[in-house]
Amino acid sequence: MAESSPNAELLEWPKKDKRRLLHVVYRVGDLDRTIKFYTECFGMKLLRKRDVPEEKYSNAFLGFGPEETNFVVELTYNYGVTSYDIGNGFGHFAIATQDAYKLVEDIRANGGIVTREPGPVKGGTTVIAFVKDPDGYIFELIQRGPTPEPLCQVMLRVGDLDRSIQFYEKALGMKLLRKVDNPQYKYTLAMMGYADEYETTVLELTYNYGVTEYSKGNAYAQVAIGTNDVYKSAEVVNLVTQELGGKITRQPGPLPGINTKITSFLDPDGWKTVLVDNEDFLKELQKKE
Repeated sequence: MAESSPNAELLEWPKKDKRRLLHVVYRVGDLDRTIKFYTECFGMKLLRKRDVPEEKYSNAFLGFGPEETNFVVELTYNYGVTSYDIGNGFGHFAIATQDAYKLVEDIRANGGIVTREPGPVKGGTTVIAFVKDPDGYIFELIQRGPTPEPLCQVMLRVGDLDRSIQFYEKALGMKLLRKVDNPQYKYTLAMMGYADEYETTVLELTYNYGVTEYSKGNAYAQVAIGTNDVYKSAEVVNLVTQELGGKITRQPGPLPGINTKITSFLDPDGWKTVLVDNEDFLKELQKKE
């Protein structure tokens, strides 16, 4: 049993590491249209934009604060591709707002589609609404007090909630912030993150009773998370995938051309996460100035 001690020590690493959710990456059919919608309807800021003609794609980064401190969306436009299949596994993003009613009116005035009018959740007091962006991505609007991070959730559906909770705790050092079972609507959800969900962005993992698999489509790509050591982090992920499923899809190392060190992997449901070296990420952001 002597072998287990290095592994036990390794599994402690994600809890000690300096981690936060950096951005979520997904594909859109018209970059300018989405930028206009997010800035005018949601009040996000366009933080940076880059065009990579040799690879035939463009990116735009938007959020409610600088990338150094805030979670942002990274939109990808692939030349000539105007629509994507979102699949039924991706759920929604969420934005916290102090006035969901006013935000919905602004969105409607700007041509946004409201799929659920603002009002209290069934059996509760929290006021929520749902809207769709021009590509059909769903955004939940949650009314709550002032927060340093309005872009507050990424919701994904999973086939085995306990397995997913274990995976994100062990592989990524996230905490289970709360778990809610709703037998009336036949689902259970878990909020996973690195700090209180009123202060930071969380992953909302949802299990629908009896559904073990979902289609991923080709629209949603991944979340990126900062780490102080991609090599050590990848070792941990490798260990955890052997126990719970999932797989490393990119071995740790620098990206050609950018030199930012990353590693990427799939969770047991096939959702992708990229771990990004914290120092390299900050250097990359300084270069854009």
